[in-house]
Amino acid sequence: MTDDNELVFAALGGLGEIGMNCALYGYGPPSARKWLMVDLGVAFAGEDLPGVDLIMPNLGFIEKAKNDLVGIIITHAHEDHIGALADLWPSLGAPVYATRFAAGLAEARRLGEPGAPKIPFKIVELGEKIAIGPFLVEFIAVAHSIPESSALAIRTPAGLVVHTADWKIDPTPIMGVPTDEARLKALGDEGVLALVCDSTNVLREGESPSERDVAKTLAWLIAKAKGRVVVTTFASNVARLRSAAEAGFAAGRQVCILGRAIERVVAVARECGMLDGVPPFLGMDAFDRLPRDKVLALATGSQGEPRAALARMAEDEHPTAELSAGDTVIFSSRTIPGNEKAVGKLVNAFEATGVEVVTDRTALVHVSGHPRQAELAKMYAWVRPRIAVPAHGEPLHLSEHAAFAKAQGVPQVLRAFNGDLIRFAPGDVSALGKVASGRRLKDGAILLPADQECVGQRRRLSFAGVVSIAVALTPKGEMAGDPDVMIAGLPERTREGAGFDEIIDAAIFEAFESLPRGKRRDPDVVSTAIERAVRNSVNSVWGKKPQVHALVVEV
Repeated sequence: MTDDNELVFAALGGLGEIGMNCALYGYGPPSARKWLMVDLGVAFAGEDLPGVDLIMPNLGFIEKAKNDLVGIIITHAHEDHIGALADLWPSLGAPVYATRFAAGLAEARRLGEPGAPKIPFKIVELGEKIAIGPFLVEFIAVAHSIPESSALAIRTPAGLVVHTADWKIDPTPIMGVPTDEARLKALGDEGVLALVCDSTNVLREGESPSERDVAKTLAWLIAKAKGRVVVTTFASNVARLRSAAEAGFAAGRQVCILGRAIERVVAVARECGMLDGVPPFLGMDAFDRLPRDKVLALATGSQGEPRAALARMAEDEHPTAELSAGDTVIFSSRTIPGNEKAVGKLVNAFEATGVEVVTDRTALVHVSGHPRQAELAKMYAWVRPRIAVPAHGEPLHLSEHAAFAKAQGVPQVLRAFNGDLIRFAPGDVSALGKVASGRRLKDGAILLPADQECVGQRRRLSFAGVVSIAVALTPKGEMAGDPDVMIAGLPERTREGAGFDEIIDAAIFEAFESLPRGKRRDPDVVSTAIERAVRNSVNSVWGKKPQVHALVVEV
């Protein structure tokens, strides 16, 4: 390694939030550095971003250096690691490396989205080593809640970095192999410069239960159920789908699928041999056709998504699937923070009609795919890094993980956030400054910058409504007929019973008549005066200021 060659790390997403994972590793001199991207995921918009579908990392920094981007690695097929690929890959064009399952799931999604780009994936196997520019990357099998998840050993002349991505220790997984303890120990013996590690469950003590424990619970619940049974889980959790299906078949039930997302995953899983030995599933039309005690449905909607199968069933709006008293719904999932209200609404709707609801609060029907403290301690004991960088977490997770890593005896621990440029080598770990980072918003078919004014306008519209006014002026500065007014989102009447339409009309005429005659000929002056008067008049009787737009034209 020459004196000016450096090994650096920067995250464009995932450090400071859970989701939107996107990491960059750079090697070489600052003027000619080659970059490797690990994951390109999304986060999900909350109520503070009305109308926004997804949140994606701002790739402006690496887009400017895309000629030096030697590859993009997808560690697994969860949306927070692969979900932004279709939208953002065209601006990069670098080779994409993924396992067969991840690539197959991405292709299945593409076929359902007109106009999505065809991405030429390079298929890799767990355990394989691939040279990508100056990086030698080894794919290490880890247990997680989706098939074919991998940690990465990234070798450079400056040292070895282990990037765990999402993982847990599960000695008895339903699908795939356990986390490769022997390989991770061997890497520790080789000498690991830095460990960039999952922080999601660092606040929880002990170890996560095994996926096989969930399978036993599902088998017991389904065997004792009397009516129809619906199991809802994350569509990508193939092991969970298999466990539920096998429990259904063992109980003498037929298994049907409710939801396109599960249909896609099942199709790809069967192509990859992950459902070998499991009989074919039926379509949603079988749900009402079969006897009530002979049907098990695998349904989308565990997070309360309003258009998913489960929500439509709760609202009695599903075209073919209906639940009634004596049936059972099993939420084999955890509620993602921010979705509590939506999930609670479903649970209450089912309970109100006599449907039994089982969640992870009442039975072991879900386990996390992320490591708790005892599992993290094992990882640090195996790998023994010189440097630790907590990743995949909100600020609290990163701070707690940093303290935890120090307690494990790691010599150098650095808490970093999106945009921080970190030098791993040569010398001690250090912060070099910032690279451009931030967010892009997926709004329908359009990508917006995070500070786009339209999103703020929607928040204000949702709070206080809108008043639109059209006024025609004659050349003499007189109104040509009555103004045309449209009101949306305002109450009909004030506390005193006055109509808001009357208040708005009065404000329009008063504002117009208060203007000097010469200024009444200026559409811009008239528009500004009317907007201000209407906003203030409404605020005086309501306590809220609506968005007011006045279009004034000469006729």
